[in-house]
Amino acid sequence: MTEQTGGRRVVTNMNLSLDGRYARPDDPQDMSWVMPYAVTDVSRDHLTSLWEPATTALLGRVNAEGFLGFWPTVIGMEGADPRDEAFAKWLADTDKVVLSSTLGEAPWERTTIVDKPAAEVAADLKATEGGDILVLSSASVIKALLAADKVDRLALTIFPVFLGGGPRLFDDGLPAGRWTLVSQATGEHGTLALVYDRVR
Repeated sequence: MTEQTGGRRVVTNMNLSLDGRYARPDDPQDMSWVMPYAVTDVSRDHLTSLWEPATTALLGRVNAEGFLGFWPTVIGMEGADPRDEAFAKWLADTDKVVLSSTLGEAPWERTTIVDKPAAEVAADLKATEGGDILVLSSASVIKALLAADKVDRLALTIFPVFLGGGPRLFDDGLPAGRWTLVSQATGEHGTLALVYDRVR
């Protein structure tokens, strides 16, 4: 694992449509629009570059249930891409913090349930030792962190599709600020992976 100097970073990762949405308007749980793009080399390499320096995963409850229900099944799966299997192993083995007001105890190993605002949890985690704190596609958590200006690195994978409606990641009223582009990659089907660092 890569240890970060100068403190831990809060890194958020989200898939977006070209019209800025992260979910369909009629069925937020339907991620079929993501699948053709999520299995491209650029998407897999992008995710690998994000989890390799991270030592904590920060997730909302709904996202945790989806991720932790699916990804462990990839380990040892016949024909699985090695990058997918490596991510699945990392997710199983790393420390996980799940934000929830309804879960009493964690049904997953190496997981802590916390019922506190996302910005407070991120600040608490940043005060500890370790690598990056990676927020994986948990829109409610990412939106709260953006609103509190607690995101240090913003990673986006943009897919060339219009969803025509549905929730947006970037709400009006976010704190004004500048970001610097640290990496960009394009791949199959017009998939675009972007990583920005917050300029403070």
